[in-house]
Amino acid sequence: MTFAFSKRFHSAALLFCSTPVVMGLLFGAASAAEAGWRPYEVPPSNTNAEKIPVALFYPTQEPMRSIMVGSFTIHATPMAVPEAKTKGLIVISHGTGGSEFGQSSLAEALARDGYLVAALRHPGDNYQDGSLWQKPLGAYFTERPRQVSRLIDALLADPEWKDRIATDAKGPRIGAAGHSAGGYTVVALAGGRVDLSRMGAHCAKDAAQDPISCSMVRDVHHMHAPLVLESTTDPRVRAIVAMAPVGVMFTEQSLKTITVPALIYAAEKDRWLPPRFHAAWIGQNLPGATYRIVANAGHFAFMNPASAPIPTLDGDISANPPGFDRAEFLKQLGEEVPAFFDRALTLAPNAINSNVSP
Repeated sequence: MTFAFSKRFHSAALLFCSTPVVMGLLFGAASAAEAGWRPYEVPPSNTNAEKIPVALFYPTQEPMRSIMVGSFTIHATPMAVPEAKTKGLIVISHGTGGSEFGQSSLAEALARDGYLVAALRHPGDNYQDGSLWQKPLGAYFTERPRQVSRLIDALLADPEWKDRIATDAKGPRIGAAGHSAGGYTVVALAGGRVDLSRMGAHCAKDAAQDPISCSMVRDVHHMHAPLVLESTTDPRVRAIVAMAPVGVMFTEQSLKTITVPALIYAAEKDRWLPPRFHAAWIGQNLPGATYRIVANAGHFAFMNPASAPIPTLDGDISANPPGFDRAEFLKQLGEEVPAFFDRALTLAPNAINSNVSP
């Protein structure tokens, strides 16, 4: 099974993968043999009463260990000694009801490639706590990206980690990756603006073709007048990867103003967020974005399989469409995404992007 990029991206990825000495010199970070991880926490503040649990993954020279954390197997050494320097910081945002370990194989691959990776557990929207869904819908769409910005604030101020994050003339090298609602989150950080009336109109017209996401939103049929939410852009985020993102609510104008390098994945057989309403809307309107359809993939293709059933509105997260090899896809994702960030965080915005037609 193959999951090929456009020729332009694929050739550059091969170039970077084949020149480790040059890459080490370019980023100023040693090539790490393995990934380490440790828990981290963004504490409450005067303006934010909720703490943010985080799993930090990072390059280390210590031997790899595999351990179970909840329902997921982590292939990274707990509390290992981190390298003195990393290529940059990558934040990972999980989907609704998820956890900081759902994309751990991607986090491990990024750490082995030399990045500090911060996978947060979104307060109010995780496997233990869904209270953010009880607030007005606008709060859901604004609080998620703001939680990521709080995490970036904390790490850039933390004496143990701030000096490990590579910087250049533009500042710290920071990227963000997210799945599902996490995909929404990273696009919002890059400049996407939400108009709630777009979701209302969509669900009034297309609920039969997008039943799961429309069923999750209260009072959506009353959202008629334009209601554009305030911006949650974080200019420190310099490249994004959105995997099977929710996207119908983004305004076309805001997507067209995004300038950071972007890689958008769509899952061909996504029943939770059908690509034609969500990922394709982002990919077709974000200038220069690399838009990528993963053949035969379901919505959860970007997540690690769990050791026990985790039921959702679309079945167990570990289930795959017949014939889809998730292990092989996650392996390739762990090569493609680090290569994308390697290039995106060292070149001028949009220098690496190319359009791929659905």
